[in-house]
Amino acid sequence: MDIKDALVDPHGVLNWDRNAVDPCSWAMIACSPDKLVTGLGSPSQNLSGTLSPSIGNLTNLQSILMQNNNISGPIPSELGRLPKLQTLYLNDNFFTGGIPSSLAHLKSLQFLKLNNNSLSGAIPSSLANMTQLSFLDLSFNNLTGPVPRFLAKTFSLLGNPMMRYRVLFFSSVTSSVTKYFFKIAEQHHEEVSLGNLKRFQFRELQMATNNFSNKNIIGKGGFGNVYKGYLRDGTVVAVKRLKDGNASGGEIQFQTEVEMISLAVHRNLLRLYGFCVTASERLLVYPYMSNGSVASRLKAKPALDWGTRKGIALGAARGLLYLHEQCDPKIIHRDVKAANILLDDDCEAVVGDFGLAKLLDHRDSHVTTAVRGTVGHIAPEYLSTGQSSEKTDVFGFGILLLELITGQRALEFGKSANQKGAMLDWVKKIHQEKKLDTLVDKDLKSNYDRIELEEMVQVALICTQFLPSHRPKMSEVVRMLEGDGLAEKWEASRRADATRCRANDFSSSERYSDLTDDSSLLVQAMELSGPR
Repeated sequence: MDIKDALVDPHGVLNWDRNAVDPCSWAMIACSPDKLVTGLGSPSQNLSGTLSPSIGNLTNLQSILMQNNNISGPIPSELGRLPKLQTLYLNDNFFTGGIPSSLAHLKSLQFLKLNNNSLSGAIPSSLANMTQLSFLDLSFNNLTGPVPRFLAKTFSLLGNPMMRYRVLFFSSVTSSVTKYFFKIAEQHHEEVSLGNLKRFQFRELQMATNNFSNKNIIGKGGFGNVYKGYLRDGTVVAVKRLKDGNASGGEIQFQTEVEMISLAVHRNLLRLYGFCVTASERLLVYPYMSNGSVASRLKAKPALDWGTRKGIALGAARGLLYLHEQCDPKIIHRDVKAANILLDDDCEAVVGDFGLAKLLDHRDSHVTTAVRGTVGHIAPEYLSTGQSSEKTDVFGFGILLLELITGQRALEFGKSANQKGAMLDWVKKIHQEKKLDTLVDKDLKSNYDRIELEEMVQVALICTQFLPSHRPKMSEVVRMLEGDGLAEKWEASRRADATRCRANDFSSSERYSDLTDDSSLLVQAMELSGPR
């Protein structure tokens, strides 16, 4: 009740009754089976006031989620008395004063977010000893002093203008690489990398890629070229040299956006090693994926077996689920396709190029008007409005499933399969005729499960429904691929289709007169795969 009394609750969301004997019945309180209070969660409730020091008496708390409110005053040092606390989110408030050194006593704490407040003073050096901490965000405060050597797997200190980083200064040097000469003015090299990213010097990446030799190019796309490179320690990397590196945007903005992308960490997302930014260059450094992309692997021999294709589908779905529903802030990929799903040494799917559309939007918007492209590859609402959402990603994932089944790329479908119209219309027709075996990649021969084939086609058709509101969320897609809830979703999609037919709706090919068999269409579609 002290906590409630110290807060200003304009919407009355804290329906806590001081005469009640069981707080486990109150809103925004979580309890264990034996009635111990384990969670306090009231994010985004427009709460103001202060956070009472009495919170330190709830010694069974495991999570405190008070982010995105208007709470002010100091962060209570009494939080250090919560031995079971695993998650503490006080970000996006108006807390002032210093970070309590007592937080270092929280030996179970794994996730700590204090970003976007008005905290000041030095970071307690004791926080560097929290070996169990996986995620730490202190960005966008008024912190000062030296940076401790954090052991957290991921941390961010961006947006603290008075923070004193350990910096080594270098004078301008002239270096020659083969017959090429470059004037490199290296102003500084940060000894402390922000988050778990390394800031590379441009000349490091020049040497790693043999001066960005054409022979080292392993990918080309709307965002720029990707080069295979070898760092000095022998690590093999993929270096993405972004287009329009010298355009407006600024070093700090780029670094901030890259840092936000790096906070998305999941086994099915491509991890960012580091970055390089100069007056004229923007580069991103990733681990090298030995098995390339799904698009390239579907063309290669030996053919991917059916079990591997199923695993790729589920892995990609889980990566997109994390971006949409488990990442803060959420990320809409906007370019889900076989070329952007990479395969690691074990052929497990790794979603790449996420977040890059946002990163370059302010520099490259050449495809935001007069949108044209392959209907079978891009969601119809994007073609008609240029607007994307999570459901645009879901549509792209549905097409990815069809590419895994057929072994054909949607962009090349009309020519390679000698079919007229979009891949999606063709699949719908084959499904209605109950001839699914004709869909399957010929390289698989008969080595696939026909029941699983039917299920995967159904998931693809559910994901590619015309109206975005009819498409599932990625969490539902993952469950369907795991065998849960597909029948219900399929029945609902059939009812929706029947309604559209009664309304004399057109097929996607008929709806978009742009769709032609002209080879220029492929070029336009590839442009659409660039930043938008």
